[in-house]
Amino acid sequence: MFKIVFSDIDGTLLNADRDLSPLTIQTIGSLEERKIPFILISSRMPAAMRHLQEKLGIEHHPIIAYNGGLILVNDQKVISTEIPINTLESLHRFNLEDDVHLSLFHADEWYVPREDFWTRREINNTKVQPEVSSNAEVLEKWKASGKGVHKIMAMGEEEKIDKIRDFLVEYHGEDLHLYRSKPSYLEIAPRKISKLTAVEYLLKEHFQLPLSQSMAFGDNYNDREMLQGVGLGIAVGNAKPEVLEVAHMVTAPGKEDGVAQSLREILLQ
Repeated sequence: MFKIVFSDIDGTLLNADRDLSPLTIQTIGSLEERKIPFILISSRMPAAMRHLQEKLGIEHHPIIAYNGGLILVNDQKVISTEIPINTLESLHRFNLEDDVHLSLFHADEWYVPREDFWTRREINNTKVQPEVSSNAEVLEKWKASGKGVHKIMAMGEEEKIDKIRDFLVEYHGEDLHLYRSKPSYLEIAPRKISKLTAVEYLLKEHFQLPLSQSMAFGDNYNDREMLQGVGLGIAVGNAKPEVLEVAHMVTAPGKEDGVAQSLREILLQ
């Protein structure tokens, strides 16, 4: 029997309006009644996850943000894995010529270099307002305070994103995970973490449950390892082919309540 569920958000849990459907909210409520924790696990920042937790009535559960780079229990940091500031400095210097949009994240801080198409798109997607500050200013500020970066999001024309990817692979490939969710997006995270490492940590340290009793849902490259590693890894129907290949099961697409459907069939009969 599965005693805990981990779910990705974007492309997996949300409907066509990028929101939680009534069926999903009702289904997670039924899990709560049965004392089966439902844990959100995402590349998002915590501030972009809390409003979803509230709608689902699961604010008391941990949050796994930044693909496992930040784990919060009772809103307190228990794991924080950051990209070193000198890596950001190196990328910033490389990016001076092309000036690709680099969004910079640390915990609940989100800095954008300007109000542009990419900024507006991400505000719409996450319902969070960033601060506008140049990458150079943020770099100096974080250097002075000894902070690293939980996530860098590079957004721009495909060929410029290709250049950034190639640069990072050549000079920082051993230290970084590079997730290409679409041709115009590159998510940059520390290599030593993943969604699976975060799941393993919480199961051992917080829930005292074996991996075999966990379920997880996902759709993208950064969900692949997690879906392979948990007791039952379920891909939504719209998942990337590489994710569909490794999943133990495939359900309906995220926008068609695939997560809720599977939970009802497997856990709520």
